[in-house]
This record gives sequence, structure tokens and C-alpha cells, in this order.
Amino acid sequence: MASSEVNFYSFEALDIDGNNVSMEKYRGKKNYAQLQELYTRYSSRGLSILGFPCNQFGKQEPGTNAEIKETALNKFGVTFDMFSKIDVNGSTGHPLFLYLQKALKGTLYDSIKWNFTKFLIDRNGIPQNRYSPTTDPLSFENDIEDLL
Repeated sequence: MASSEVNFYSFEALDIDGNNVSMEKYRGKKNYAQLQELYTRYSSRGLSILGFPCNQFGKQEPGTNAEIKETALNKFGVTFDMFSKIDVNGSTGHPLFLYLQKALKGTLYDSIKWNFTKFLIDRNGIPQNRYSPTTDPLSFENDIEDLL
């Protein structure tokens, strides 16, 4: 479990339009999950889902932020918050994701293994669960409900 001094809300990230956003904005809400379906179902109850594109895994996000935003909206109907493309691992990894990796260890190793690794954060900004990229988001719907 993460320290109570540093938590999810201690970090900032650039949104998909280049604006600096404090994670404090999401205090009182839960984060991440088939992602849009869960967002649609639970956003009125406080669930926030944050999308952080990353090109570190098989170069799956080669586009610009504008291209990623357009694809997310037009192809997938994403209405949850999207952030600027970042690295999540290594020396160039965003501090938020380096924190999440330390707070919730991975199965074989701590680094994020692929896109769509999901983290569930409680109302106090404390990471509660980490789900692999192959975990169906709807499979942890009960975990989300428990935190709402």
C-alpha cells in the first residue's frame, strides 16, 4: 500500500490538449475501467476514468495527441478524460506511473507490461488494485462498486 503522504492526488499530468491537470481534480471520485461502458454506467456515482496513451508497447500509439484524441472519440466513443501521451516505464516514465508501480506491485515484475494496465484508486487517492492488460474491465466491476 502507498504512503499516506504521497498519493495519486500529489501528481499532475498534461491532458490531451496540453493543459496541466492536477490529479487533485479527481479527489472524491474513483478511477479507471470496459472503460467507456463502466464510465457511462458509474460516472454519475463518482467514477472517473483517466486514459494515458503510451507508445512504449509495440508502438501501438504512434499518433499525435490530436490523432489519438480523434480516434478515441470517433472510433470508440470515449467521453472520459484523456491525457497527453506519456512513457510509463523507465527513466522517462511519468512520476504518476512510477508511483503506481511502487504502490501496487506487478505479477512478475513491477513495471507496466502493456497498454491497458488498469489501476483502481480510492476516494483518498490510495491505489487499491492493479489489473493486467488482459483483465476484462467488467470483471472488476464489483471492486469499483465497493469503492463508490
